[in-house]
Amino acid sequence: MAVTAIVVSMACGPADASENPSPTPDAAYLKSYDKWKAELVDDLKENWLSLAGLFWLKDGENRFGNDPTNPIVFPKGPAQAGVFELDGTNVTIRSSPSVRATVDGRPVTVAKLQPDISGHPTVVELGSLRIKAIIRGQRIGIRVKDVDSEAVRNYRGPVFFPIDLSYRVTATLVPNQSKKTVDVPNVLGDTTPTASAGVVVFKINGQEVRLTDLGGNPAKGLSFVFNDLTSKTDTYPGGRFLETDPVVNGTVEIDFNRAYNPPCAVTPYATCPLAPKENRLAVPIPAGEKYDRTQAHH
Repeated sequence: MAVTAIVVSMACGPADASENPSPTPDAAYLKSYDKWKAELVDDLKENWLSLAGLFWLKDGENRFGNDPTNPIVFPKGPAQAGVFELDGTNVTIRSSPSVRATVDGRPVTVAKLQPDISGHPTVVELGSLRIKAIIRGQRIGIRVKDVDSEAVRNYRGPVFFPIDLSYRVTATLVPNQSKKTVDVPNVLGDTTPTASAGVVVFKINGQEVRLTDLGGNPAKGLSFVFNDLTSKTDTYPGGRFLETDPVVNGTVEIDFNRAYNPPCAVTPYATCPLAPKENRLAVPIPAGEKYDRTQAHH
C-alpha cells in the first residue's frame, strides 16, 4: 500500500498528498540510514544480546552460582559463587572465599551494589560475567551480562522493510500546555507515568494519525513507543521505538523507516516499555524494523 509524505500545517490542518509517488532515497539519506543501523546493531551487541540472566531478589539472602540447587542459577561460573543480600532497597554481594570477583579491577569479597538508577551502578566482574543491581518499580533484581556471549556471536542482524520515503512525514507538534504525563506500561506489568512534550499530527492515506511523545524534548528530539496494524503479522507486538530530530518552527520529521524494535525482541532479560493506548495506531506502518516471531520474546 503506497503512502506519501505529508506536510502538516497549523493554519490549514493536516494536508494529504497521497497521490504523489514516493521519492527515491538519495546517497546522503542512504549513508545516514546505514550509519544509524550500524549504531543500532552495536548497541544491541554491547548492551542487550549479551544479557544472560535477570533475577528478582527476595528479602534476605539469595544464594547464587552455576549449581541448579541455588535459588539464583547463573549460566556459567562457580557452582557456589556467593550470596546477594537484600535489605530494603540495599543489595550487598558476598562472594564465596574461593571465588575471584572484582569491582573496577580490584578483588572484593563484600560490596554494596549501587543500582542502575543511581547513574553509576556497581559492576561486579566474575569471569566473563558482569553483574549489577537494577530497580524496576518495587522490584529489585540482578542483571547478568556475558561478555563472551554466544548470542552476540550468532546474531544475524536486524531485518527491515525496504526503505519507503512515503513513511517519512512532516508533522505538527501540538505541545502540552500543562505537565501532562502518559501511563506507559512495560513487560513486567508495571505502569510508569511519563512526561510528554505533546502530540504530533500527520496523515497517512488520508487518515489523520496522532502520536504522543514519551519523555522527549522538543529542543533535542521527540521519542515514541508505538504499534500499528503490522504488529499482528510483521512487527514486534508490544510496539516499536522511534526518535526524531529537534522540533523546528512547530514541525518535526517522523521517519518510520527508522522505527526499531525494543531490546525485548532479542532478549527475555530486558524490561521494555510497551506502546501506551495513545500510540496504538489503527493504520499499517510497513516501514522500519520487522520482527522474527520465532524469537518469541514477547
